[in-house]
Amino acid sequence: MSPLWTLLLVWALAAIAMTGAWRWQKARDNAGIVDVVWACGVGGAAIVVALLGDGAMLPRILLAVLGGLWGLRLAGHLWKRVGSEDEDGRYAYLRKHWHGDQRKFFLFFQAQALLVALFALPFLAVASNPVSSLGLLAAIAVWLISVGGEAVADRQLADFRADPANRGKTCREGLWRYSRHPNYFFEWLHWLTYVVLAAGSPLWWLALVGPVLMYLFLRYVSGIPYTEQQALRSRGDDYREYQRTTPMLFPWFPRSESARSEPEGPSA
Repeated sequence: MSPLWTLLLVWALAAIAMTGAWRWQKARDNAGIVDVVWACGVGGAAIVVALLGDGAMLPRILLAVLGGLWGLRLAGHLWKRVGSEDEDGRYAYLRKHWHGDQRKFFLFFQAQALLVALFALPFLAVASNPVSSLGLLAAIAVWLISVGGEAVADRQLADFRADPANRGKTCREGLWRYSRHPNYFFEWLHWLTYVVLAAGSPLWWLALVGPVLMYLFLRYVSGIPYTEQQALRSRGDDYREYQRTTPMLFPWFPRSESARSEPEGPSA
């Protein structure tokens, strides 16, 4: 199957899945399911593209395994929150802002289906790669570091949130001491896996879409801006102090006590 038809198939499957997710949230007033289905959709796209690709077998096998396991882990982590907690504050805010308008929620869910297709572009580059020996170990190493780091960050935050004494406080433990969003950082890093796997592919440039698009969305669109707005609404001055002392995305040492009163410099 040509890359274009493969991409259209991924989009169609994602649109069907997101329609089901929209109906689920409509019945339960919990739009957090969109994140679970998006992770499943992107992980599933890696498997579909690998199966339908015409490149060398080994990169395609790694694409299916690494992409599928990434999606499964992330979806499982998100489902634990969606299935056991109230609607995420970001989506609760949208529900209030949109006055519960289900037409807007449907369009929002279908926009996520389109994003599944866009994030499948790096997979097309890997699945078209005729070379099976370039950078495979490096790609596995990047995947292990990124997915492992994200899992650690998620666990540290979940443990912090599980303690009633931390209600209304900001997590500064473990990786969260060095980045306000270490889970997002490792999520971004994960997409470099497919850049490495695509080395030698005639469509290698498509692999760059992953890290570039993920950075733009995390930094400027639906990741950090919404998360930090919600954190400021729920934690106020404690989170403002966290913003002053801790890098936004890329991990680094927190600012010293003496520097806390200085204006925050640019961070990514």
